[in-house]
Amino acid sequence: MDHRTMVRLSKRMSRALRHEPHRIGLTPDGAGWVPVDDLLAAMRIDRADLDAVVAGNDKQRFAVRRGPDGIERIRANQGHTIPVDLGLAPQSPPDRLYHGTGAAALDSIRATGLNRGGRHHVHLSPDVDTAHRVGARRGGPVVLLTVDAAAMSRAGHVFYRSANGVWLTDEVPPAYLTQDG
Repeated sequence: MDHRTMVRLSKRMSRALRHEPHRIGLTPDGAGWVPVDDLLAAMRIDRADLDAVVAGNDKQRFAVRRGPDGIERIRANQGHTIPVDLGLAPQSPPDRLYHGTGAAALDSIRATGLNRGGRHHVHLSPDVDTAHRVGARRGGPVVLLTVDAAAMSRAGHVFYRSANGVWLTDEVPPAYLTQDG
């Protein structure tokens, strides 16, 4: 499968597993898992393509596991707008985390901070390179923001780390943000 096809399929899978499983007849469990066979049938894709997307996704968006019943399941690691409990335990974050965004969002972020919108959490990157890649996904110039995660944690903000290394929190007030470069 070529790169463009893989990206397209990854986006379709993300939409199905994070936002609109009902549209294609999927019913995730409380933790967001659906049987792999159900996803394959609903999306009309084959297992080799699914495996290529899961293995080749640079952001490790998906997790596959075998349940106690022996059935293989898949879910998105984070980014859901549907109700899910990812079972993440609070963790102490590194001192600094990063967020990449487009320049058009900067005034709003300066006024209200980073908000989760329709998602369960704000997504933060552990390094500048990842934040830049995330911010560049919509095109246009990327603005890198540094999050004083240590100060947030001391102030009582809770952080989680998803299976693919993305740091999650409910919000980042503007006082904890600085603009890089």
